[in-house]
Amino acid sequence: MGGLLIPLEAVAALLALLVLAIAGVVVRRRWLSRQFGTFDCSLRTTTGAHGKGWRLGVARYEADRIEWFRVFSASMRPRHVLQRSDLAVQERRVPAGAEAFSVMSGFLIVRCRRPQGPLELAMSEQSYTGFASWLESAPPGQNVSVA
Repeated sequence: MGGLLIPLEAVAALLALLVLAIAGVVVRRRWLSRQFGTFDCSLRTTTGAHGKGWRLGVARYEADRIEWFRVFSASMRPRHVLQRSDLAVQERRVPAGAEAFSVMSGFLIVRCRRPQGPLELAMSEQSYTGFASWLESAPPGQNVSVA
C-alpha cells in the first residue's frame, strides 16, 4: 500500500502546481485589465505569414508608449514597448482567410511601421478609435501618421 501513495502524491503535487499556474495567469490578467487604459490586443511582428505568428495579449497606454503583455505569461514586465513617436499606421483592414481564425472575432488588423520593422496589431474597432486618437494626440513636433 505504501508504494501506491508515492505516485498518488506526485500526481497530486503536479495537479496542485498546474492549478496554481492557471490561477496565477488569471490573477495577472485581472490585475492588468483593472488598470486604466488597457485593451485586448493581439500582436504579430512577422507580416505575410498567412494567419501565423499572432500572440494574444493585453496592451496598456502610458504617457508616450503602449506596453504590450502576453496573456499566457507569468511576467509582470511588458513583452513589447511601442513608443508613440516611432509608430506610423500604414493601413487597417478586416482579417481575411486564415487570419480570421487567428485573431478574435470582430477585430481589425492595423499594420504599423516602426524603426525595428513592421508590426501588426489586432484590436476591436473601439480600441482602434482610442489607438488612433492616442497617436494623433502626440505633442507638437512629433510626426504622427494615422491611416
